Amino acid sequence: MSSAALERQMRPVYDALDTGSNKSAVVACDKLLKKHPKNVLLKSLKALALVRQQKIEESLTLCDEVLATKPVDDAILTAMMHVLRGLGRYNDVICMFEEAYKRQPTNEEYGAQTFFANIRAGNWKSAQQIATRMHKQFQEDRYLYWSVISAVLQADDPGTPAAMRTILYKLAHRLIESSPTPSYVGAERFYLHLLVIRELKLNEEADKLLNSDIGQKICAVSLACDELRRKIWGDRGMAAEEGVHAEKRIVEKSDRNWLEFLSVLDATFTGSDISASVQKSRELFEQVATKDGSRDRSGLLALLELERRAKEAGVSSEPSRINELLEKYFAVVGDKACCFEDLKPYVILEDEQRSRWTTFLEQLHISLATTKELQKAINVHKLLRFSLLPSEITTESENKRLEIYTKLYHEALPLGSALAVTELQPADDFALLAGNTYINLWDLSHDYNYLYSAASFLEFALSKSKQSFLTRLILIRIYRLIGAPSLALEHYRALSIKQVQHDTLSHLVLSRASTFSLASVGDITYSTECIEASQIYLSNSQETPEFVMRAFTSEKYSQIPEFITFENRLENSLQRDNVKMEHLRMRLTHEPIASDLIDMELIELKFIFDKIHHDNRDFEIFPNYQPRETQGINQQTLLFGKSEGLGWLSVFLKVYIRAFQQASDLDDTVEDKLLIGDRPKQTGSFDRSLSLRDRLVERSEDDISELTDDEQKFVEFTTGVANWLEPYHDHARPPPSVVLAEAAKQTELKTGHPLKGIELPPANGNAIPKKDAPAVTEPPEVITKYFETVQRRFEDLKDAPLVNILHVATLAQEAFLLFVVETNRFKTPSIVKVNKLGALVNSFKSIRADAVSVLKHVSTELLKIAQSEAANRPAVASACALVPAAQIDSDFTNGVARKVVESRKKVAEGLGKGIAKILTTYAT
Repeated sequence: MSSAALERQMRPVYDALDTGSNKSAVVACDKLLKKHPKNVLLKSLKALALVRQQKIEESLTLCDEVLATKPVDDAILTAMMHVLRGLGRYNDVICMFEEAYKRQPTNEEYGAQTFFANIRAGNWKSAQQIATRMHKQFQEDRYLYWSVISAVLQADDPGTPAAMRTILYKLAHRLIESSPTPSYVGAERFYLHLLVIRELKLNEEADKLLNSDIGQKICAVSLACDELRRKIWGDRGMAAEEGVHAEKRIVEKSDRNWLEFLSVLDATFTGSDISASVQKSRELFEQVATKDGSRDRSGLLALLELERRAKEAGVSSEPSRINELLEKYFAVVGDKACCFEDLKPYVILEDEQRSRWTTFLEQLHISLATTKELQKAINVHKLLRFSLLPSEITTESENKRLEIYTKLYHEALPLGSALAVTELQPADDFALLAGNTYINLWDLSHDYNYLYSAASFLEFALSKSKQSFLTRLILIRIYRLIGAPSLALEHYRALSIKQVQHDTLSHLVLSRASTFSLASVGDITYSTECIEASQIYLSNSQETPEFVMRAFTSEKYSQIPEFITFENRLENSLQRDNVKMEHLRMRLTHEPIASDLIDMELIELKFIFDKIHHDNRDFEIFPNYQPRETQGINQQTLLFGKSEGLGWLSVFLKVYIRAFQQASDLDDTVEDKLLIGDRPKQTGSFDRSLSLRDRLVERSEDDISELTDDEQKFVEFTTGVANWLEPYHDHARPPPSVVLAEAAKQTELKTGHPLKGIELPPANGNAIPKKDAPAVTEPPEVITKYFETVQRRFEDLKDAPLVNILHVATLAQEAFLLFVVETNRFKTPSIVKVNKLGALVNSFKSIRADAVSVLKHVSTELLKIAQSEAANRPAVASACALVPAAQIDSDFTNGVARKVVESRKKVAEGLGKGIAKILTTYAT
């Protein structure tokens, strides 16, 4: 058959793959493979369709068959690239393209794909060697610079030794010098040249490049090159020269880049006569401020920063000058939204200065006639609140301020009456000030009625300004504190979180989200949110490498390190793994505890455990208008006052890895044989001489401090169980050869092909005699008394906030489930009999009976709490109506109260029923 005819017959396969009809693609491939059983392209396309269907075992055989042919056809290579990426076999992608490039060494595209494959895998050394080879072969300058940036990336890799780093930069410099064209032919190549000479401290070469006409022109138009110039001059202590350069741009080119002003400020305090320099800079900034007026605030802000630094340097001779500058700044910028944030660093004043400043603010005429006057009034109240002394922050005074804020909010609402619903209300900041005050009142008094009132008032404000995401942020925190998680999630979803915001903001609702999970009764709302929040990490692994490739192709060298840093920070995100841990905790309540779940989660958790972590979470996004002498709104509203940091994650990873490791038949040998994708690099900072087991039993005080008291008790219990049962698991676990034999058997039954790369021992081989079972010991008290302690703790919390009750209940449920995980191996009578562990299994009964008894009690009490919520509705409604000076009708506040009560009832009832369901499943 001609190639054209075969191509026509294959069209349905491509169409099916393009439309996502992977099942149809497999069927079409099978039909054609009957006629053309040796067609490698068909096999690669079928493998792609199978991978997309998550039929991994079936795709592996086809994948290996195709790779064995060492393909050089573009279509096959492209299909196999997607197959191998889907399987996580990036090293095989490299090998495949390397082989194709060897077989067709004149094919420039194959060389580039080999280079890119190494870049994707972070193999900077191999990438540099391939780029060098391509430059020699094809004589194209860009390949030389690909080699340079690859050497730089290798040098900057955390795993590169310090001595090698210098060698690599010298190599990069030598490569640039060997280029037939100078680096200044393009801004990006010039940037790369500057980057290298900065690292090597080649000052004369830097001067030659930067002082040349072409160098100055490039820095004038390229922000990346100019930023690097600043750093080079900064490294060399050339602050004075940088100050002169910046002053020239400010005066002659009217450049209002704040970096230029900072350069002048830095230069001001580096000379011998600082007082004279301060006076000169003051004159410059006053000239700029006079010229710009209200059009630009850079000059005024620079005067404030100059005074602050002059005071720190001991050359500020006029104590009243800071007040004069603050008053002048407010007179010019006071009607702009940026005013408060601009002035925060400068209003931390001494007593006399503070008194003058607050008097100035209090004497200002407050008007709400226009939006500009309203903004000025908002800034006045924000600044006054920020400057409050501890003695001025009492329940009584805060209630008076609350009345003022709510009154002004309602008086200002008419200003936005004609705005579209998509617009923010000009009065919103008064609502946010009120929200901050409510939270401070709750923090002072521990009276939850303030949180109910806050929810009611902020919901009203949101009804007037539906796009106010800052209002939603406060409401999310409030609803979590009062145990109304469904309302918190509702507002979180209304934020319409996009892309990387899932990494920076998902902590708002997913921090300790298992406390609110109802997965045990089939409500997987929070589990689904975990999955949705994790999609950004999949997108990052697929899309960011493409941006890197485009940056190489278009020679945007300044962007490449940024893309790679972005990719690494997302790939190693702390929030990613916090969400993973929360999702796992929910899954255990929803899915059957079976070997498949335990094995897969064990492998993934071990990968996470060996990673470095970056905390990308945004805690500064909250509208924090609390007095500077108090905690910020983020800290005040943290659930249980604790954030899920790296210490929290480390402790829970150790708990779960150890439990799953003991419950699993996978040791390192078996795992290596059965692992499909590449094993991730160990990027974490830890003592490599320690075994995994040694690292799992380590506990640091810093890590433990991130846990709540109840979480610490939970960790003590799980650690006690693991220590007690470890020798019995080690004794009863089947040898690797048996596990691999069973895996091979199951794979062959499923796919019809034997498991590749596994040599099984003969069936009649000599078995190694088993050692005697370890002596059965009694469980320690930390295990036997745990659930009794939980019951006492639960009784003590009867009048406590609902969220505290949920916390204790979910941890007790989790402890029971991990006990099920740890004892699951010993449920099989044959294992118990062969290993003579009957006495051990008998000791489980009393522990399980205690757990079941306590959890039944907890379940019953939670259902009672749920029922009592209906009776509490009038009290909640009354609290919601306690909004001073507010024009909110009773129907609205009753509606808020009803939603709060229903949400609280739902979570208490759902958890109570969920615990009962879990007990039904695992009680025996």
